[in-house]
Amino acid sequence: MAQGPLLIVILLVAIAFIIWSTAKVRLNPFLALIITAYGIGLSAGMPLPDIAKTINEGFGGLMTSIGLVIVAGTIIGVFLEKSGAAITMAETILNLVGRKRPAAAMSIIGYIVSIPVFCDSGFVILSSLNRALARSSGVSIAALAIALSTGLYATHVLVPPTPGPLAAAGNLGVSNLGLVIMVGMLVAVPPAVAGYLWARRFSNLPVSLAGDEELSYEAVKQQYGKLPGAFKSFAPIVVPIILIALNSVANFPSKPFGAGSLKAALNFLGTPVTALFIGVALCFLLVPRINQEIINEWIGKALKDAAVILIITGAGGSLGKMLAATPITKYLGESLAQYHLGIFLPFVIAAALKTAQGSSTVALVTTSAIIAPLLPAMGLTSEIARVLVVMAIGAGAMVVSHANDSYFWVVSQFSGLDVPTAYRTQTIGTLIQGLVVIVTVAVLAAFLV
Repeated sequence: MAQGPLLIVILLVAIAFIIWSTAKVRLNPFLALIITAYGIGLSAGMPLPDIAKTINEGFGGLMTSIGLVIVAGTIIGVFLEKSGAAITMAETILNLVGRKRPAAAMSIIGYIVSIPVFCDSGFVILSSLNRALARSSGVSIAALAIALSTGLYATHVLVPPTPGPLAAAGNLGVSNLGLVIMVGMLVAVPPAVAGYLWARRFSNLPVSLAGDEELSYEAVKQQYGKLPGAFKSFAPIVVPIILIALNSVANFPSKPFGAGSLKAALNFLGTPVTALFIGVALCFLLVPRINQEIINEWIGKALKDAAVILIITGAGGSLGKMLAATPITKYLGESLAQYHLGIFLPFVIAAALKTAQGSSTVALVTTSAIIAPLLPAMGLTSEIARVLVVMAIGAGAMVVSHANDSYFWVVSQFSGLDVPTAYRTQTIGTLIQGLVVIVTVAVLAAFLV
């Protein structure tokens, strides 16, 4: 196989190809990642029979660990969207926070809704609520839009079962998903607060709400008919998270739930795939009756959405397996060890990928595949260290949302922001969020790793 500095050249060319093919040529990320995996194997001199075998093993191995979890999480997200549960959740938070603090309310709403729902979808669902609050409160739609978008963004890149951080955890070999969720929810608080504080700067920014009558909040609510109650709306998110957390607690060395049947039950119910499918079961309480529309259209849409995520995630697994099977990672790890970049290396790689090609999910999947084999050389092999690497990659995957990111256009178009204003608000806001997260992660790593 190839040796020495040539290995670094192979890796740099591979990363450049991923960026060029997805950002410039608009090649589907699945094909870009698979082609890159083949290219690395061939360039490194891997025996030809081993190349296809390695790609298959990488794809299948990641699907075994997180495939069904991604499917279940996607189904929950579609149910929350189409049943109106996300609207109920928003109203509940508004009533708790108070309609006199609309920006804070929208930030909290975004933080919660984006745990199972893609940030793009979450923003679209809640955009009419944003507009209604802007009219009634007198606060600029720009402030409310950025408060919502940054709240959604915080958990979108940091908290499973959103596919990006879930795939990163799988690539990095994190066995305790409950720990990823708990740390992710904690680490997501500072960037959500930072996003809210940034949004408040634009409370008086004049933005036209032309055409608002067509997207009135009341009209959107009427389309859903009778909205589900608050308990039913929150249950598909909250119950799985509680079960997964209890599973993690049950396995603490102190054995707080003992070693008998209670621990066994919590281990079963708190297994991520079981917990998420319990969440799926709770989703059926969101609708008055189960009909063919729900079975064929809602679940069908979720499966189609999940399929796209699964193949990209699996391709990332193939790339990671290929990198681990070549001398590239060992040589790179030894070369980088002298610079003591530590937790900042995954942040830098993810930020470069995110800024260049636009997708946070692709940045999370690709960076985690590249970083996974480097963890021993970086001294980041413990479970908590791997979790913090997931957070560092998530921080990089925030930096930055601009014109090549679909989320940038969702936020700007649904809020009436022109492009310069969107750059000033959304793009700078996501930069601030990413920097806040990596600083938070670095502080945690200093004490926990």
